[in-house]
Amino acid sequence: MIKRASILFAIILLGIATQGFAQDESPLTFGADLMSRYIWRGVNCGGNSPSLQPWMKYDMATSDSKHALTVGAWGAYTFSATSNQEADLYLTYTYNSVLSLTVTDYFFPGLYDSGERSHYFNYDKDSTSHVFEGAISFNGTDKIPFTLLFAMNVYGNDARKANGDLFMSKYVELGYKANVKGVDFNAFIGATLDNPDTDKGELGFYGNSSAGVINLGVKVSKSIKISDSFKLPVQASVITNPEAENIFFVFGMSF
Repeated sequence: MIKRASILFAIILLGIATQGFAQDESPLTFGADLMSRYIWRGVNCGGNSPSLQPWMKYDMATSDSKHALTVGAWGAYTFSATSNQEADLYLTYTYNSVLSLTVTDYFFPGLYDSGERSHYFNYDKDSTSHVFEGAISFNGTDKIPFTLLFAMNVYGNDARKANGDLFMSKYVELGYKANVKGVDFNAFIGATLDNPDTDKGELGFYGNSSAGVINLGVKVSKSIKISDSFKLPVQASVITNPEAENIFFVFGMSF
């Protein structure tokens, strides 16, 4: 069932990309970010090397401007041979630009060393390299500059309890956004809600040994004018993981 859904997802992505190129103003956009480190929700996912993160998305037209549907792909490829790579597909429905529902298929090609476990179309619950996540988010407004995200793993290579059951790992994040003299500012605090039993050898999906704050920091971004026709978007983040007692300073640019 999951295998057929992923094949259908890929076919839809290819089909709408073709449709997008046929229009005068394509709803298909793409680009890449070059990051000094790949830090996701307070976790170092890319080792000690920079990460190239290509992406593309298609914004599907709807009859009502309050409803938006986006399908996209995102990847992360580090320069370290020992770090996992990542190739994700996602589908997002947004209502009135404020409330979003997202389903993401995270795929980690190098999660296992060899054999069937590293194959894309392997969805066996005990050996798959996929993680499926459902998320709901409040995106904030001009009058309410706060964002709120709740995400939960629903299938795949999630952390497991001592009895073999999935944790169905849960993550919640609160953010505050503002623009300060042309610089976009975002402060955030994120926490995992799962409490592994370390006495039984359990470990959380985010590498956590207990429930708590794993992603606390600030991000600033702006576009630097290079010429009259070109601006380079850049960003910098200070990210701490109180649960792991770690801190990261990340710089990135977009193309």
